Amino acid sequence: MGAIRPNPDQFKALASAAAKDGGPVVMLNLLKFKQGGGAREYGQYGDAARGMVERLGGRVLYIGRCDQVLIGDAAEGWDAIAVVEYPSRQAFIDMVSQSDYQQAHEHREAGLERTVLMATTPMSAAAGE
Repeated sequence: MGAIRPNPDQFKALASAAAKDGGPVVMLNLLKFKQGGGAREYGQYGDAARGMVERLGGRVLYIGRCDQVLIGDAAEGWDAIAVVEYPSRQAFIDMVSQSDYQQAHEHREAGLERTVLMATTPMSAAAGE
């Protein structure tokens, strides 16, 4: 089973990046649901998380079902993706550190078999590096 939470080194790297970069971050979520109700559990998490994201000034940009693989390994078998924009990495850290997020996260853990979460920076901001 894949990881559902970041490991300590990944979280430290995110916090370090947050200290250097105050700009927006878009999180790409690849989602594989558990059989027998995983999508429903994740939906409960999503409903709660959307409100938290919006209160921080972020927004859900896209949620979609993965229908087919055109390039890559079809065996990965992702069920859905979610793309969420936050005003900053620090805003994301603040959100996931709140107790109400931790309560909602229980549904995320109950619903996901595995996931990949990538923090992305707009190319226009990264081009100057």
